[in-house]
Amino acid sequence: MKFISKIIFTFTVLLISKTSMSQKNKVVNNKQVQKESEYYKIVDVPIPKDVKLEVGGLALTDKNQLGVSTRRGEVWIIDKPTSSKPNYHLYARGLHESLGLAYKNNGFYLAQRGELTRLEDKNNDGTADVFKTIYSWPLSGNYHEYSYGPKFDKNGDMILTLNVGWQGGGVSLVKWRGWMVKISPDGKFTPYAAGLRSPAGFGINSEGAIFYTENQGDWVGSGRMTHLEYGDFAGHVESLNWTDDPLSPLKLKPTDILEDSGISLYNYAKRVKGLKAPAVWFPHTILGISTSDILYDTTNGKFGPFEGQQFVGDQGHSKIMRVYMEKVNGVYQGAAFPFVEGFSSGILRMIWGENNNMFVGMTSRGWASTGKKQFGLQQLVWTGKTPFEIKTMKALDDGFLLEFTKPVNKKMAEDLSSYQMTTFTYKYHKTYGSPIEDQQKCMIHMAKVSEDGMSVKLMIHGMRLGYIHQIEIPKLTSKTGELLLHNKGYYTLNQVPGGELKSPQMMGSHKPKKTIHQPKRITTMPSDWGEHGADEKLVVGTVPGLKYDVKELTIERSSKIQLTLNNNDDMLHNLVITKQGEQVPIKVGELAQNLGLKGPELNYVPNSDMVLFHTGIVGPESAETIYFNAPKEPGVYWMVCTFPGHSYSMRAKLIVK
Repeated sequence: MKFISKIIFTFTVLLISKTSMSQKNKVVNNKQVQKESEYYKIVDVPIPKDVKLEVGGLALTDKNQLGVSTRRGEVWIIDKPTSSKPNYHLYARGLHESLGLAYKNNGFYLAQRGELTRLEDKNNDGTADVFKTIYSWPLSGNYHEYSYGPKFDKNGDMILTLNVGWQGGGVSLVKWRGWMVKISPDGKFTPYAAGLRSPAGFGINSEGAIFYTENQGDWVGSGRMTHLEYGDFAGHVESLNWTDDPLSPLKLKPTDILEDSGISLYNYAKRVKGLKAPAVWFPHTILGISTSDILYDTTNGKFGPFEGQQFVGDQGHSKIMRVYMEKVNGVYQGAAFPFVEGFSSGILRMIWGENNNMFVGMTSRGWASTGKKQFGLQQLVWTGKTPFEIKTMKALDDGFLLEFTKPVNKKMAEDLSSYQMTTFTYKYHKTYGSPIEDQQKCMIHMAKVSEDGMSVKLMIHGMRLGYIHQIEIPKLTSKTGELLLHNKGYYTLNQVPGGELKSPQMMGSHKPKKTIHQPKRITTMPSDWGEHGADEKLVVGTVPGLKYDVKELTIERSSKIQLTLNNNDDMLHNLVITKQGEQVPIKVGELAQNLGLKGPELNYVPNSDMVLFHTGIVGPESAETIYFNAPKEPGVYWMVCTFPGHSYSMRAKLIVK
């Protein structure tokens, strides 16, 4: 029987291999995607041409049909979703932007903008004929008031999260915006936790603990995952507008939180009772830019060697991260790793299919992503081959224990020069995002390899509580000579076993933040321009969907140019002027994405001769003006945003005559 199963499995993988990665509009086509596809294949689920499947939610029915809710207010049921010709049936329509879906007791549950609804097909004709409001909440009409969920907890209650609005910053204009809430099947409403900004993803582990993912913005330095318990405050202050309500489990007020604490969220949480530090940080632009769904590996090893770990989607970078979580002194914390990139659109939802493949639902309209398609539904399929990876990263009181998926080359693993570790954090303040703060190198003092070669114990000098610890192992190979598929991990250290950090500190290693001079960013008008000043004064704005508000500008060669970037969007942008060539802005964008921890201090502008002039990073509702002399040679140059992931769509022509 095992032999027959193995044949069937091999045939399935071969069939998938022929059809995978065949998207006509595939955007990411680099070496890393090719390496990953040896272990995990991305396979399109065919979508009829007349169906706009902007996925908001995914749920499997009792008949293993795939339910899909969409941002356009529809619910589709897909029969045989893993086949080459799945059957689509419209189950419901007329809903208000459903960004979640669950199935229970022969019906679907979903969060619309302003209510939790149950849909049911009473007469069994395949179409919903009952739309029952379980609970409704107020709306202000602000475009940013998204609602997500539900997910059922072990008691049968439904969990939802409610986005704050946006008016030059996050705002909670009506009750419970910025909250996680619980609603019972009979409609009992319980505010659960506050301080959420844009909580697109959440999940429940086997112990019943609830985690949610957050997106960078005001009060949020970078993407992160937080363990939420009843009465917790996750950090976004606007939700505290409603703590006077008798239902509120918190008594904190907005005035209790400083707008610029000057310190990290971890340290500020020591001062404010109820403020919860993240369990895991996702360094911005390094591990995505807009975290989304959480999916636990419950496949019992049928999806590779990561059973029990979390997979976390990213909408902006069209990829999935992997998280190993552990509990130390009663506190959840863990490490985040890259996993698979190259999906066709922005990932919002993930769910397991009956065959232990992962369905990935995507959308990008208005929320531009590196995947160029406006929507998509794909499967992620394990090929049966095990990649050489850092499987887990566990905290010790004086270092970390790294466990691998395959035995390591012991000689290389014992070589201290194989490892590099850097610690850093983010500032907790009202300002949109945060630069990388207080970056320091650690020293690897000892590396002890286990007898079987499956783990390495690192003794480290310079570990710091409350900091992200980046481990980089670029040259380590397995016993058979394989390089690590992903050689970086990011551990958020909130606790150590025993409660006492025994890692010796790197005395004298702290250096003041350096100011990097970028000669191609001139923000003061050159003195030799005289009283006349600029020959032309140009203004470029931004619009939602990662676009400038112009498609092209025309200037005279050798003219003196004053250019202002007005960022009207709700995210960070820059403007980089590049040399001629249609592929040049893409190449510059790729260089920017590879800057790693140096990216923020360089304004995500690489040191390349392809770059002519540029602004710095400009926050929402902000502006920057630069000055430059137009190129002498006529032709088509480019303006591009090189904030990681933006260069694929945020471009405009600069025509020099």
